[in-house]
Amino acid sequence: MAWSEWEQVKAASAERQSAQMQLNGVPSDAGGSGTLVSDRPAWAKAGNDVAALRDGMDKARGQLERGQEGLAKQAGCQTAAAQSDVFASWKKYVSKVSGRCARLATVLENAGKNELKTEEAIKAEIGTMRTAYADTPATGKHGK
Repeated sequence: MAWSEWEQVKAASAERQSAQMQLNGVPSDAGGSGTLVSDRPAWAKAGNDVAALRDGMDKARGQLERGQEGLAKQAGCQTAAAQSDVFASWKKYVSKVSGRCARLATVLENAGKNELKTEEAIKAEIGTMRTAYADTPATGKHGK
C-alpha cells in the first residue's frame, strides 16, 4: 500500500469518526506546551488499535480462505482457475498489509512504553518502515 493510499485511508477513517479507533484522541488535560501533545497512553492506545486492525484483517483472510475451499478441485474450469489466481493475489496482498500493521503497532507501542524517547527516534522508525515497505512501480501501460 502506498503511503498516499495510507493517508487516504486515515482521512476516510477520520470522516467516519469511529469511536472504536481514534489515533489522534488525546485527553484535553494531558498537559504539555504548544500544539503538540504526546503522552504514553495515547501512543499505547494507537498501537493497540492498529494491532486490532491487523487481527480483523487476519480473520477476514481466514474467512476468504474458507470460502475458496474446493475451488481448486474444479479441474478444467477456466473461471475457477481465474478465481484461484485472484484469491492467491489477494491473500498475498492482505498478508503484506497485515505485516505492515504488525510493524506499525510495534513502533507505536514502543513509543507508548517510552522505548522511543524522542520525536526523532519515532520519525526514524517510521522512515525505516517507509523504506522497507516502499511499493514497487505499477507494471503495464502507463497513461500519456
